[in-house]
Formats: sequence, C-alpha cells, structure tokens
Amino acid sequence: MVNGVQRYFALDVLRGLTIALMILVNNPGSWSNIYAPFKHAVWHGFTITDLIFPTFLFVVGNAMSFSLRKNKYISNKVFLKKILKRSFLIFFIGLSLNAFPFIIRNEFGEIVLKDFSEIRIMGVLQRIAICYLIAGLLLHFIKTQASLIISINILLFYWWVLYRFGNALDPFGLQGNAALKFDLLIFQPENLWKGFGIRFDPEGLLSTLPAVVNVIAGYVAGVFIQTSGNKLTTVWKLALGGLVLLIVSLFWDNYFPINKALWTSSFVLYSIGWDLLIIAVLIIILELWHFKKWAKIFIAFGRNPLFIFVLSGIFSELLSIVWIHGAALKIWIYTNAFLSWLTKYNASLAFAVSFMLLMWCIGYIMDRKKIYIKV
Repeated sequence: MVNGVQRYFALDVLRGLTIALMILVNNPGSWSNIYAPFKHAVWHGFTITDLIFPTFLFVVGNAMSFSLRKNKYISNKVFLKKILKRSFLIFFIGLSLNAFPFIIRNEFGEIVLKDFSEIRIMGVLQRIAICYLIAGLLLHFIKTQASLIISINILLFYWWVLYRFGNALDPFGLQGNAALKFDLLIFQPENLWKGFGIRFDPEGLLSTLPAVVNVIAGYVAGVFIQTSGNKLTTVWKLALGGLVLLIVSLFWDNYFPINKALWTSSFVLYSIGWDLLIIAVLIIILELWHFKKWAKIFIAFGRNPLFIFVLSGIFSELLSIVWIHGAALKIWIYTNAFLSWLTKYNASLAFAVSFMLLMWCIGYIMDRKKIYIKV
C-alpha cells in the first residue's frame, strides 16, 4: 500500500521495462549501425521500437490512476497549482536537456558555445509534460467517461485536420503534412528536429494532441485493473480490448496510415492495443503465476523513472563532448571496447546494453538507499 492505495507489481514492472528500453534504443554505439530491431519505421509502418514511447505515455496514465485518487481530497486551486507546476518542470527539464551541455565542438574540434537560437523546442519530456497536463485536467474536472468521448473526438478531429490541411496529393507524407505546417506557424525551422533530412519534429505540437489519448487510455486501464483486481477475468477483458483496438487500427490504417512520426490516430489505437495485451500478459505471469524474480530488475528503473531518463541523456551528451585521442569518448569506447571484437551491429547493441546496465546500477543503488527523486 502507498498512501492508502494498493500498488500493482505488473504496472510497476511495465514502467521500469519501458524506461530500460527507452535508454537502450536512445544510446546505440553508432547511429549508423543500429541493431535492426531497435530501428523506427522509416515513415509509415510500425516496429517494436515504435511502441516504446506510447507505452511510456500509457504508464504515465497508469500512475495518474493512483495519484488522481489522492487529488480528490484537495481543492481545485491546490490541484491546478500542483499539475501546472509539475508540467512546467518536466517541460523545462526537457528543454534544458536539449540545450545541454551548452557547448559543442565545431568542425575543427574546438569547443564553442551553442547557438541557443537553434535549440530544439519540443522533445520527449516536453510531449510528456503537455500530455500529462491536458489528460490530468480532463480526468480531474470532466471525469472518465466524458474523457473517453473527448478522446474519440480528438482522434477523429486529428484525422480530419491532417487530411484537410495536408498537401492534396499526399496529406500524410513527410513534406507538407499539416503537423509540420502547424509547427512552422509556432516555431522557427531551426527549432525543429532535423533527423528526417528536413526540419520536421516527430514530437511537434499538433501531433502531441492525439498522444494525450495514450495517457487517458493508460489511466482507464489502471482504474480498471484496480477495480477488477488481479483475476483471470481482468486478463481476458484487457486482452479482448487490446485485440479489438488492433483490428480497428489495422482497418483504419488503410485510410489513415499507422505512423509514429505523425502520431496518427491509427497509431494511437494500435499502440494502446499492444499495451493492453502486454499488461494482460504481465498480470498472468507476475500476479497469477507469481513468477516475479526475473522482473525485479526493472523495478530499479521504475522507482526513479524521470531522473534516470534525464541522467541517461546527460551522460550520453558528456560522452559525445569529451574527447580522447582525437575522438569523442563515446566513439572511442565503442571502437575499442566493442567494435574491436564484435561485428558493427553487435558492437552497437553491446554498447547500448552496457549503457543501460550502467543506468540500472545507479537506479539500483538509489533504490537500495531509498533515494527517490520526483518532480
């Protein structure tokens, strides 16, 4: 029991597992040699890696199913102050992480100050902050059933916006989609991500709107599990719901392609469908069969999720800015410790796993010492 509210081991494991996978896919030894299963879909389509971020939003909703219970007993003024403060801090931390380490190396290897006018504004934590804020306000003031109705309308509205305001010949393409057009109304091109070869942000403002639904779905699933308990009937209802959403999303994919970068409505339903199936399987294994020992490793990640995720980003940036023998420390470690005896893809995977285990060690030590850092 935590503050009078029972916690569920399966939900805690899912949160820790998601953090572990986020760190793993964000820190390959070489971006040119990413281990194949850890690649995102090029544009339309879906890979297992595309499931990680929406699952994190899903577990944010799970956590809210516990925290909003306690918020019933505080005034609306106190609640608003609490949720606005937390959302702002998470957004600010994400923005600061984009700016860190505030210096770069130029083409001559010299350390110079970053051009802060070109810092990316949006990002993973920024999207989490906005989704947390909107979902929290809806669920607190409008309640669950109305929030689900609003969620359906959000997904349909987003479909209409992208189709209506995207390029007529290819409304869901990389260039000329409505999400990019909207972001360019708010931000300068220099403040958008450039990983697609053009300035386009996969965590942009407009595409954050349907991502709110992932959080609301996580909340509803969390409430359902708490209400129904760890029973076989709970499992099959979660699994049935997941299968229905997968079927609906695959049908919708014919008209509104599953696409993580655009965070399409079909992608939202597809990712939620898989999340429901995953949590159902975890409940069977962990709660009904009581096979828990293997999963305890993930608890260390789940106890300090935000801190460990931010720490992994800071540490990764430091490995890139610190040079040794004329190369970034990250490249030096990857080349000498892994690439010297493994194939390039296995070396990249080994580096990522080692990096993730280092973060786990820090999380484990913090957990043992009861150090929990929350925003």
